[in-house]
Amino acid sequence: MNEKFPDQGNDPLLSTRESHPLGSAEVPSAPATMTEVSGTGPHVASGSSRAGAALLPSLRVVAHTLASQDYIGVLVVTVILVLIIGVVHPRFLAFGQLTDVLNQATSVAILACGIAFLLAMRELDLSVGSVYGLTAICAALLMHAGVPSWLSVLAGLVIGAALGLVNGLLIQLFRLPSIIATLATLSIFRGLTFAVSSGNEIAGPALTDSFARFVGGNLLGIPTNVWVLVLVVAALTLVLLATPFGYRVRSIGSNPDAAIFSGLPVRRVRLLAFVLMGTLGGLAGMLSLGYFGSADPNLGTGYELLAIAAAVIGGTSLRGGKATMVGAALGSILLGVVSSGLAYFNVPINWTAFATGSVILVAVSLDSVLRSGRTNRGPHL
Repeated sequence: MNEKFPDQGNDPLLSTRESHPLGSAEVPSAPATMTEVSGTGPHVASGSSRAGAALLPSLRVVAHTLASQDYIGVLVVTVILVLIIGVVHPRFLAFGQLTDVLNQATSVAILACGIAFLLAMRELDLSVGSVYGLTAICAALLMHAGVPSWLSVLAGLVIGAALGLVNGLLIQLFRLPSIIATLATLSIFRGLTFAVSSGNEIAGPALTDSFARFVGGNLLGIPTNVWVLVLVVAALTLVLLATPFGYRVRSIGSNPDAAIFSGLPVRRVRLLAFVLMGTLGGLAGMLSLGYFGSADPNLGTGYELLAIAAAVIGGTSLRGGKATMVGAALGSILLGVVSSGLAYFNVPINWTAFATGSVILVAVSLDSVLRSGRTNRGPHL
């Protein structure tokens, strides 16, 4: 009962208002029904406007997400470079020419994905080019000896994994920095390549062989090697971001001491990462063998530097903790575009290294500027 107005203590309307303060939508019920009926027209229009207003922030979020990707810098540079070359030489923009560029960049791109994976845990493998060449030579020798091509390919992958295991064991047992251990195995594996091949080119599968037809074929007009690269990028991205193994790799790279203190199996993870790198080197060697039909002992020389450059310009940090497989692949494609563009412009071979280095510097600088801009702006969602 209201002390000031005792006559209104049992007023049902007043008691209803007190139980629903500030004019709840349930009081009174009749006007609410009238509002729903009479407001059908104007409220529909306001709902549409609200939906349109809600769409704008969503588009802003999508744009911000795309711009925040680590590989956006190398993607921008690659597109600009392709357009510049295409304006001067329109034939460069032909579909067949672009697929050739992608196909030629496949081997380095697969190696770059493995390098990016290692960089995520602050490790490095300088022997990837030698692993690439040695596995191709070994598989070619097996084919030359009459072993079926697909079985020889499987053996090449196993050899690559074994070479990666050797790198991992050297690092673990002798507590060597990975850059020192793999610098030694770079020369060891290359020496083995020349020794087992006697310095000669080894013929691989015949053109009519099923493996050669598979690697040399295409799907939807895109070479098989490119599809293999897409699968490798997707699989490694999934492993790095959505599996316990990938989480451990990133944790070790972010803070090795904290990873050891927390009980993560650092030694085992490191060993598996190098085995993975060796397997990818073997995969690149097998694709090259099937595509060219032979293996040369010089195959893959210098590819370790190209793979590292592709991973770095693609947005993978040398400080560890994260990596981008898409960026590593794009970095390799950028290097392939540079190489093909130099041929179109008839640049002398003596200037090739200079031009390639200049493009790498521009790509890394642009990526650094974009990252700095994102850091200074901070989140605006």
